[in-house]
Amino acid sequence: MLRRLTVENYALIDTLVLEPDTRLNIITGETGAGKSILLGALGLLLGARSDLSAVKDTTRNCVVEGTFDLDGLGLEPFFEENDLDYAPQTILTRILTPAGKSRSFVNDLPVQLTQLRELGTRLIDIHSQHQNLILSSEDFRISALDTVAGNGGLLEQYRAEYAKMTELKRQLAALREAAEEGRRNEEWLRFQTEELTAADLRAGEQAETEEELAVLENADRIGEALAGLRNALDTDETGVLSQLKTAETELAHIGEHYPAAGEYAARIRSVIEELKDIGSSAAADSERIDADPARLAKLSARLDTLLALQQKHRAADESELIALRDRCTAQLAALDHGSEALEAAETALQQAQAKVGTLAERLRKGRAKAAPAFAESVCATLARLGMPETQFEACLTPTEPGRTGADAVEFLFTANRNAAPRPIEKIASGGELSRVMLAIKALLASRMQLPTIIFDEIDTGVSGRIADAMGDIIAQLSATMQVIDITHLPQVASKGAAHFVVSKHDGSTAIARLTDDERVAEIAKMLSGNTVTDAALAQARILLGK
Repeated sequence: MLRRLTVENYALIDTLVLEPDTRLNIITGETGAGKSILLGALGLLLGARSDLSAVKDTTRNCVVEGTFDLDGLGLEPFFEENDLDYAPQTILTRILTPAGKSRSFVNDLPVQLTQLRELGTRLIDIHSQHQNLILSSEDFRISALDTVAGNGGLLEQYRAEYAKMTELKRQLAALREAAEEGRRNEEWLRFQTEELTAADLRAGEQAETEEELAVLENADRIGEALAGLRNALDTDETGVLSQLKTAETELAHIGEHYPAAGEYAARIRSVIEELKDIGSSAAADSERIDADPARLAKLSARLDTLLALQQKHRAADESELIALRDRCTAQLAALDHGSEALEAAETALQQAQAKVGTLAERLRKGRAKAAPAFAESVCATLARLGMPETQFEACLTPTEPGRTGADAVEFLFTANRNAAPRPIEKIASGGELSRVMLAIKALLASRMQLPTIIFDEIDTGVSGRIADAMGDIIAQLSATMQVIDITHLPQVASKGAAHFVVSKHDGSTAIARLTDDERVAEIAKMLSGNTVTDAALAQARILLGK
């Protein structure tokens, strides 16, 4: 539950601190004082989208921070799954910067807004006036009935199977589309595959071919150059090797008288060995290189084939041609075995559809079983709220399987016993919607195990004895959970364990917890207006049991 809320630099708020009671907290104040702003700040903390216009002073950060008591809520798995540090006293923080950036933290660890929002939905349920329209939402009606039916685990299992079925449908459609396209292109695919396979492509072949062609096309010039090299090295008397050998011999003879001659002789000997090796390699190359016209023609034809294929298929080199060949081969194989893949996909889909159907039927049975008790509880609460002749039904209609099952749920309603119930969103007035929503919230609250619920003027459109009954119902909720109720009704306000007043001074919103005497005065003002009479004060004391 919420232990402390701190708001800084948000809308009309400079700094505001709220420390609510663990039971029923009443918040009152004049229209325009900033009660909705307080809820806006709390919504921001729970993951609502940020709005830079809500920052009061655009030169500094807007900060909303809440301390929550998580003890006994079983939220440890959420913290573990999201790699967060769990603490029984957990702090949520939301920061808006003047630059429009939004940052979120849980126990000082940065989190994504989706994580903050998911945690927020497990901590607080905020119900405002406009949310009465949620009765027209199919998802809300199904969710409410499932909550009463205890279908949470079964619905999670159903959704997993439904997601699997949806993916299998997508895969089957893709296979069918691929098979159809393949059949249209099969002849062309086979031609391309045969052509590229017959080409006997090999990675790196083009570079090797071009290199050998360059040698063959210049064989005569290369041969002449190699012959010249051999002659320069090996010609008797005038050849380089012969002259170097003579010089080496002379140096060896004078080595006794000129010590440096030995070093020169050794270095010349090393040069001679290198030149001999060059000569041997040149001789071998000279014998190997031959202007072979047949080989030249064969290589030229092969290069022409490679280049023609590359141009035809818009490939950069033979590696891309090989990749194209492999793709065509794979597509043909898929065509050849396509019927087998289609049959396997169809079988898997049928099995998934059967599981979805079975789970949907179990959901329907649970909903059908819970529907009468759901309606009976709502009617009983509405009778307490001055609507004893109300007829209310949770009506199920089979549909095609969807995200929440194979049922449509309608809430049928009439406040007149002699009239036929009709869809509630089409027939109920604003005051009736408020009371129906309170009845449903009261029914769901204990089953949802939420630590905190906030009502924002849910009592709009009621007064007198009905307001008193509404206050009793809200107070009963606070026996098992923390309730924060924003109200204009003194009958409801008198039920609180703690009473806060929101006020505006010099353009800034503030909140203060009332003492017992201040509370009497506030409720008297709610009864009689700005001029507080003795009668109003006496009535306020009666409401407060003083």
